[in-house]
Amino acid sequence: MGRKSRVIRIGNVAIGGDNPVKVQSMTNTDTRDIDSTVKQIRLLEQAGCELVRVAVVNQEAAQAIEKIKQQINVPLIADIHFDYRLALQSIAAGADGLRINPGNIGEAWKVREVVKSCRERQVPIRIGVNAGSLDKRLISRYGGVCAEAMVESALDNIHILEDMDFELIKVSLKASSVTLSVQAYRMMADRIEYPLHVGITEAGTRERALIKSAMGIGMLLSEGIGDTIRVSLTADPVDEVWAAYEILRSLGLRERGVELISCPTCGRCEIDLIKTAEAVDRQIRHLDRPMKIAVMGCVVNGPGEAREADLGIAGGRGTGLLFKHGEIIRKVPEKMLVEALLAEIEKLMEIKEGD
Repeated sequence: MGRKSRVIRIGNVAIGGDNPVKVQSMTNTDTRDIDSTVKQIRLLEQAGCELVRVAVVNQEAAQAIEKIKQQINVPLIADIHFDYRLALQSIAAGADGLRINPGNIGEAWKVREVVKSCRERQVPIRIGVNAGSLDKRLISRYGGVCAEAMVESALDNIHILEDMDFELIKVSLKASSVTLSVQAYRMMADRIEYPLHVGITEAGTRERALIKSAMGIGMLLSEGIGDTIRVSLTADPVDEVWAAYEILRSLGLRERGVELISCPTCGRCEIDLIKTAEAVDRQIRHLDRPMKIAVMGCVVNGPGEAREADLGIAGGRGTGLLFKHGEIIRKVPEKMLVEALLAEIEKLMEIKEGD
């Protein structure tokens, strides 16, 4: 039985409770450049992104939210630091949510102004604690950055909002360390009922960040901790969305998209399996219907090992096998294997669409 959090709504998206874990990302465009920002958000939408965050660095960026919102279909979250006026302007422009730490805004009256506006429009606030920007007082008190300091920072900010009778709250406690992040989230999960936004921040380049995110996010989700996730990559944000669904599917939490299984190379392999698998992967990543595809290197064991796959290919010397649910359909020349598999996938997609 997983952690049961409160339910909040960001735009038309419900987060927490029994709702599926939601996938989000953040644009890396200049928010003031409305056309490029909208273009990227639409690509994120196509990939399955359910919440999008944009950086609001000044008044022009805040005002751009109104025109951006008119051209997209997912809730938009404004990411703001320090300046309460940018929060007010973003809310007025139609932002569905804020990422802002009340403790960084300044005087209490400024926080009250933001809370008043959020309450009037039912705009939730995400309190986002980052290990790299903890208050120096906390670092001094705990003798360095640690999970306890991160949790205290989050609780301090939560109490500021609760004292103003505001409870449309979501919380994150991110670090570049998997261990530190997991410790902080575990501690916080036992302390509050608010939804948790889970991720590993500053995780590195694409391959490195995929490993760290899968480890950290995967561990927490497997324990029932996490209501919405972002996989942070130094890469195209669209890749973040793909990776998020891969993590969720591997845990049986969401089913969007195609799962690719492929065997490790070995001495029995008589085709360029790495090249073949990568070629198939490139062609199927955009598909959104649940399906399992196998790319195997051995005609002896391949079909049997991938019996649960909807479709697959197994390479041999000069020819390969095309199979469906472990049953061989036909032999195919090696150079035509990928093409034949993609054609069968397309047929299966049409059948699924007609169901």
